Amino acid sequence: MKKIYTFILLVISLSANSQAPQGIPYQAAARYANGQPITNKAIMVRFSILDANANGTVVFKETHNTGTNSLGIFNLNVGSGAAITGSFSSVNWGSNAKFLKVELDTSASGNAYTDIGTQQMMSVPFALYANSAGSVNINTNGLFTHYIGELFQGGIIVAVWKKYGTEHGLIASLNDINTGTTYSNITYLAIGLQAQNSRDGQSNTTAITTQSGCTSGAALTCDAYSYNGFNDWYLPSAWELNQCYNAAAVVNEVLGDVNGFQFTSYWTSNETDAQYAWIQYFASGYCDVNLKGGMCRVRAVRKF
Repeated sequence: MKKIYTFILLVISLSANSQAPQGIPYQAAARYANGQPITNKAIMVRFSILDANANGTVVFKETHNTGTNSLGIFNLNVGSGAAITGSFSSVNWGSNAKFLKVELDTSASGNAYTDIGTQQMMSVPFALYANSAGSVNINTNGLFTHYIGELFQGGIIVAVWKKYGTEHGLIASLNDINTGTTYSNITYLAIGLQAQNSRDGQSNTTAITTQSGCTSGAALTCDAYSYNGFNDWYLPSAWELNQCYNAAAVVNEVLGDVNGFQFTSYWTSNETDAQYAWIQYFASGYCDVNLKGGMCRVRAVRKF
Protein backbone atom coordinates (compact mmCIF):
# COMPACT_ATOMS: atom_id res chain seq x y z
CA MET A 1 0.00 0.00 0.00
CA LYS A 2 1.24 3.48 -0.83
CA LYS A 3 2.14 5.74 2.05
CA ILE A 4 0.22 8.98 2.20
CA TYR A 5 0.87 12.41 3.50
CA THR A 6 -0.59 15.90 3.22
CA PHE A 7 0.67 19.42 3.37
CA ILE A 8 -1.29 21.03 6.16
CA LEU A 9 -2.47 24.49 5.28
CA LEU A 10 -4.45 26.08 8.07
CA VAL A 11 -6.33 29.14 6.88
CA ILE A 12 -7.63 31.61 9.47
CA SER A 13 -9.15 34.85 8.26
CA LEU A 14 -10.97 36.26 11.25
CA SER A 15 -10.97 39.72 12.78
CA ALA A 16 -11.13 40.92 16.35
CA ASN A 17 -14.54 42.47 15.83
CA SER A 18 -16.21 39.66 13.90
CA GLN A 19 -18.82 37.35 15.32
CA ALA A 20 -17.35 34.09 16.61
CA PRO A 21 -17.67 31.54 13.77
CA GLN A 22 -18.76 27.92 13.93
CA GLY A 23 -15.55 26.67 12.38
CA ILE A 24 -12.03 27.47 11.23
CA PRO A 25 -11.44 27.16 7.45
CA TYR A 26 -8.92 24.43 6.65
CA GLN A 27 -7.43 23.40 3.31
CA ALA A 28 -4.90 20.70 2.49
CA ALA A 29 -3.53 18.80 -0.48
CA ALA A 30 -3.41 15.03 0.01
CA ARG A 31 -0.68 13.19 -1.86
CA TYR A 32 0.95 9.79 -1.96
CA ALA A 33 4.58 9.55 -0.86
CA ASN A 34 5.67 9.56 -4.51
CA GLY A 35 4.21 13.05 -4.90
CA GLN A 36 1.14 12.05 -6.88
CA PRO A 37 -2.09 13.69 -5.66
CA ILE A 38 -4.83 11.53 -4.17
CA THR A 39 -7.48 12.65 -6.63
CA ASN A 40 -11.28 12.46 -6.68
CA LYS A 41 -11.43 10.12 -3.71
CA ALA A 42 -13.73 9.85 -0.71
CA ILE A 43 -11.77 10.27 2.53
CA MET A 44 -12.32 10.79 6.25
CA VAL A 45 -10.43 13.37 8.28
CA ARG A 46 -10.12 13.44 12.06
CA PHE A 47 -9.17 16.68 13.81
CA SER A 48 -8.03 16.94 17.43
CA ILE A 49 -7.38 20.24 19.22
CA LEU A 50 -4.75 19.74 21.93
CA ASP A 51 -4.11 22.02 24.86
CA ALA A 52 -0.70 23.54 25.76
CA ASN A 53 1.56 21.27 23.64
CA ALA A 54 1.60 18.68 20.87
CA ASN A 55 1.02 15.89 23.39
CA GLY A 56 -1.45 17.85 25.49
CA THR A 57 -4.96 17.06 26.59
CA VAL A 58 -7.49 16.64 23.79
CA VAL A 59 -10.05 19.39 24.35
CA PHE A 60 -11.95 18.70 21.14
CA LYS A 61 -12.02 15.89 18.58
CA GLU A 62 -14.21 15.41 15.52
CA THR A 63 -14.43 13.55 12.21
CA HIS A 64 -15.35 14.69 8.71
CA ASN A 65 -16.53 12.74 5.67
CA THR A 66 -15.27 14.55 2.59
CA GLY A 67 -13.46 14.01 -0.71
CA THR A 68 -10.52 15.32 -2.73
CA ASN A 69 -10.79 17.14 -6.05
CA SER A 70 -8.82 16.58 -9.25
CA LEU A 71 -5.73 18.14 -7.62
CA GLY A 72 -6.00 16.18 -4.38
CA ILE A 73 -7.25 19.23 -2.46
CA PHE A 74 -9.96 19.12 0.19
CA ASN A 75 -11.64 21.92 2.15
CA LEU A 76 -13.15 21.64 5.62
CA ASN A 77 -14.16 23.73 8.62
CA VAL A 78 -12.57 22.64 11.88
CA GLY A 79 -15.42 22.58 14.37
CA SER A 80 -18.24 21.61 12.02
CA GLY A 81 -17.68 17.84 11.93
CA ALA A 82 -19.13 15.01 14.01
CA ALA A 83 -17.88 15.63 17.57
CA ILE A 84 -16.21 12.75 19.43
CA THR A 85 -14.69 14.58 22.41
CA GLY A 86 -15.81 17.91 23.85
CA SER A 87 -17.45 20.69 21.87
CA PHE A 88 -15.90 23.30 19.61
CA SER A 89 -17.76 26.14 21.32
CA SER A 90 -16.29 25.20 24.71
CA VAL A 91 -12.61 25.43 23.63
CA ASN A 92 -10.90 28.14 25.70
CA TRP A 93 -8.76 29.91 23.11
CA GLY A 94 -7.53 32.41 25.67
CA SER A 95 -5.84 29.77 27.82
CA ASN A 96 -2.55 28.16 26.66
CA ALA A 97 -1.39 27.50 23.13
CA LYS A 98 -3.51 25.21 20.97
CA PHE A 99 -2.27 22.48 18.64
CA LEU A 100 -4.11 20.84 15.74
CA LYS A 101 -3.63 17.13 15.11
CA VAL A 102 -4.74 15.82 11.72
CA GLU A 103 -5.43 12.20 10.79
CA LEU A 104 -6.47 10.93 7.37
CA ASP A 105 -8.31 7.77 6.34
CA THR A 106 -8.22 7.26 2.56
CA SER A 107 -10.47 4.19 2.84
CA ALA A 108 -13.25 6.44 4.23
CA SER A 109 -14.13 3.61 6.61
CA GLY A 110 -13.18 5.42 9.81
CA ASN A 111 -11.00 2.45 10.81
CA ALA A 112 -7.72 3.19 9.04
CA TYR A 113 -6.51 6.62 10.11
CA THR A 114 -2.93 7.71 9.38
CA ASP A 115 -1.43 10.35 11.66
CA ILE A 116 -0.49 13.21 9.34
CA GLY A 117 1.03 15.38 12.02
CA THR A 118 0.42 17.98 14.71
CA GLN A 119 1.19 21.68 14.43
CA GLN A 120 0.70 24.67 16.66
CA MET A 121 -2.06 27.02 15.62
CA MET A 122 0.27 29.98 15.39
CA SER A 123 -2.38 32.51 14.31
CA VAL A 124 -4.87 32.88 17.14
CA PRO A 125 -8.45 32.94 15.81
CA PHE A 126 -9.22 36.43 17.14
CA ALA A 127 -13.01 36.12 17.13
CA LEU A 128 -12.83 32.79 18.97
CA TYR A 129 -10.38 34.25 21.47
CA ALA A 130 -12.66 37.18 22.14
CA ASN A 131 -15.64 34.87 22.54
CA SER A 132 -13.93 32.66 25.13
CA ALA A 133 -11.68 35.13 26.94
CA GLY A 134 -13.74 38.31 26.92
CA SER A 135 -13.09 41.54 25.06
CA VAL A 136 -9.70 41.92 23.42
CA ASN A 137 -7.93 44.86 21.83
CA ILE A 138 -5.63 43.68 19.05
CA ASN A 139 -3.56 45.91 16.77
CA THR A 140 -3.29 44.07 13.46
CA ASN A 141 -1.57 46.85 11.50
CA GLY A 142 1.70 44.94 11.26
CA LEU A 143 0.24 41.43 10.97
CA PHE A 144 -0.60 39.41 7.86
CA THR A 145 -3.60 37.10 7.68
CA HIS A 146 -2.42 35.32 4.53
CA TYR A 147 0.90 33.73 3.56
CA ILE A 148 2.87 32.40 0.61
CA GLY A 149 1.83 28.83 -0.13
CA GLU A 150 -1.74 29.24 1.13
CA LEU A 151 -4.49 27.74 -1.01
CA PHE A 152 -6.88 30.64 -1.43
CA GLN A 153 -9.57 31.86 -3.81
CA GLY A 154 -9.02 29.25 -6.49
CA GLY A 155 -5.22 29.26 -6.47
CA ILE A 156 -2.09 29.49 -4.35
CA ILE A 157 -0.68 32.71 -2.89
CA VAL A 158 2.79 33.67 -4.20
CA ALA A 159 3.11 37.16 -2.65
CA VAL A 160 1.48 39.29 0.05
CA TRP A 161 1.84 42.98 0.87
CA LYS A 162 0.05 45.87 2.51
CA LYS A 163 -0.97 49.14 0.88
CA TYR A 164 -2.15 51.87 3.25
CA GLY A 165 -2.77 49.20 5.88
CA THR A 166 -4.92 46.97 3.64
CA GLU A 167 -3.63 43.49 2.88
CA HIS A 168 -3.26 42.39 -0.75
CA GLY A 169 -1.78 39.38 -2.46
CA LEU A 170 -0.93 37.72 -5.77
CA ILE A 171 -2.47 34.30 -6.47
CA ALA A 172 -1.20 31.85 -9.10
CA SER A 173 -3.35 29.16 -10.68
CA LEU A 174 -3.03 25.66 -9.24
CA ASN A 175 -1.31 24.37 -12.37
CA ASP A 176 -0.01 25.56 -15.74
CA ILE A 177 -3.06 26.33 -17.86
CA ASN A 178 -1.13 25.79 -21.07
CA THR A 179 2.05 23.74 -21.58
CA GLY A 180 3.08 25.47 -24.79
CA THR A 181 1.54 28.34 -26.72
CA THR A 182 2.46 31.59 -28.43
CA TYR A 183 2.37 35.05 -26.85
CA SER A 184 -0.30 35.91 -29.41
CA ASN A 185 -1.28 34.89 -32.90
CA ILE A 186 -0.32 38.44 -33.96
CA THR A 187 3.45 38.22 -34.26
CA TYR A 188 4.52 41.23 -36.35
CA LEU A 189 2.48 44.16 -35.04
CA ALA A 190 3.29 46.11 -31.87
CA ILE A 191 0.62 46.81 -29.31
CA GLY A 192 2.56 49.63 -27.68
CA LEU A 193 2.84 50.99 -24.15
CA GLN A 194 -0.50 49.48 -23.12
CA ALA A 195 1.18 46.04 -23.08
CA GLN A 196 4.49 47.07 -21.54
CA ASN A 197 3.67 47.66 -17.87
CA SER A 198 6.22 45.74 -15.77
CA ARG A 199 3.93 45.31 -12.74
CA ASP A 200 0.36 45.42 -14.04
CA GLY A 201 -0.31 42.21 -15.92
CA GLN A 202 -4.04 42.84 -16.00
CA SER A 203 -3.70 45.99 -18.11
CA ASN A 204 -1.17 44.22 -20.37
CA THR A 205 -3.54 41.26 -20.79
CA THR A 206 -6.44 43.55 -21.68
CA ALA A 207 -4.31 45.29 -24.29
CA ILE A 208 -3.15 42.01 -25.82
CA THR A 209 -6.57 40.37 -25.96
CA THR A 210 -8.28 43.44 -27.40
CA GLN A 211 -5.72 43.95 -30.16
CA SER A 212 -7.56 43.69 -33.45
CA GLY A 213 -7.25 40.17 -34.83
CA CYS A 214 -6.19 38.46 -31.58
CA THR A 215 -7.70 34.97 -31.56
CA SER A 216 -5.23 32.89 -29.54
CA GLY A 217 -2.18 33.00 -27.30
CA ALA A 218 -1.06 33.09 -23.68
CA ALA A 219 -2.97 36.21 -22.63
CA LEU A 220 -6.23 35.06 -24.19
CA THR A 221 -5.85 31.67 -22.46
CA CYS A 222 -5.49 33.39 -19.07
CA ASP A 223 -8.32 35.83 -19.77
CA ALA A 224 -10.66 32.91 -20.55
CA TYR A 225 -9.58 30.84 -17.55
CA SER A 226 -12.06 30.24 -14.73
CA TYR A 227 -11.67 28.09 -11.64
CA ASN A 228 -13.71 27.61 -8.48
CA GLY A 229 -15.91 30.60 -9.29
CA PHE A 230 -13.03 33.02 -9.98
CA ASN A 231 -12.73 34.32 -13.53
CA ASP A 232 -10.55 37.44 -13.20
CA TRP A 233 -7.28 35.70 -14.11
CA TYR A 234 -4.65 37.30 -16.35
CA LEU A 235 -1.16 36.76 -17.77
CA PRO A 236 1.37 38.04 -15.21
CA SER A 237 3.62 41.00 -15.92
CA ALA A 238 7.39 40.54 -15.74
CA TRP A 239 7.59 41.55 -12.08
CA GLU A 240 4.52 39.53 -11.14
CA LEU A 241 5.96 36.43 -12.79
CA ASN A 242 9.18 37.09 -10.89
CA GLN A 243 7.12 36.90 -7.67
CA CYS A 244 5.92 33.49 -8.86
CA TYR A 245 9.52 32.44 -9.44
CA ASN A 246 10.55 33.62 -5.96
CA ALA A 247 7.75 31.51 -4.44
CA ALA A 248 8.30 28.47 -6.68
CA ALA A 249 10.02 26.32 -4.04
CA VAL A 250 7.11 26.79 -1.63
CA VAL A 251 4.49 26.35 -4.36
CA ASN A 252 6.05 23.08 -5.53
CA GLU A 253 6.36 21.86 -1.96
CA VAL A 254 2.63 22.38 -1.50
CA LEU A 255 1.27 21.38 -4.93
CA GLY A 256 3.97 18.89 -5.89
CA ASP A 257 6.23 19.04 -8.92
CA VAL A 258 3.50 17.80 -11.29
CA ASN A 259 1.20 20.75 -10.61
CA GLY A 260 3.89 23.19 -9.50
CA PHE A 261 6.08 25.40 -11.66
CA GLN A 262 8.19 23.61 -14.25
CA PHE A 263 11.93 23.98 -14.82
CA THR A 264 11.47 25.86 -18.08
CA SER A 265 10.32 29.18 -19.61
CA TYR A 266 7.02 31.02 -19.04
CA TRP A 267 5.42 33.92 -20.87
CA THR A 268 5.04 37.30 -19.20
CA SER A 269 2.48 39.78 -20.55
CA ASN A 270 5.20 42.32 -21.33
CA GLU A 271 5.69 43.13 -24.99
CA THR A 272 9.10 44.50 -26.00
CA ASP A 273 8.33 45.40 -29.63
CA ALA A 274 6.39 44.18 -32.65
CA GLN A 275 8.03 40.73 -32.69
CA TYR A 276 9.25 40.04 -29.14
CA ALA A 277 7.93 39.70 -25.58
CA TRP A 278 9.54 38.96 -22.22
CA ILE A 279 9.80 35.46 -20.76
CA GLN A 280 11.27 34.08 -17.54
CA TYR A 281 13.28 30.88 -17.16
CA PHE A 282 12.26 29.07 -13.98
CA ALA A 283 15.41 26.96 -14.18
CA SER A 284 17.59 29.97 -13.37
CA GLY A 285 15.37 32.99 -12.75
CA TYR A 286 16.86 34.66 -15.82
CA CYS A 287 14.63 36.95 -17.91
CA ASP A 288 14.97 37.17 -21.68
CA VAL A 289 12.96 37.99 -24.77
CA ASN A 290 11.37 35.50 -27.11
CA LEU A 291 9.65 35.75 -30.49
CA LYS A 292 5.91 36.19 -30.00
CA GLY A 293 5.39 33.14 -32.18
CA GLY A 294 7.58 30.99 -29.92
CA MET A 295 6.24 28.39 -27.51
CA CYS A 296 6.31 28.83 -23.72
CA ARG A 297 4.26 27.64 -20.76
CA VAL A 298 1.51 29.75 -19.19
CA ARG A 299 0.56 30.33 -15.55
CA ALA A 300 -2.43 32.54 -14.79
CA VAL A 301 -2.54 34.93 -11.81
CA ARG A 302 -5.08 37.13 -10.05
CA LYS A 303 -4.97 39.56 -7.12
CA PHE A 304 -6.95 40.04 -3.95
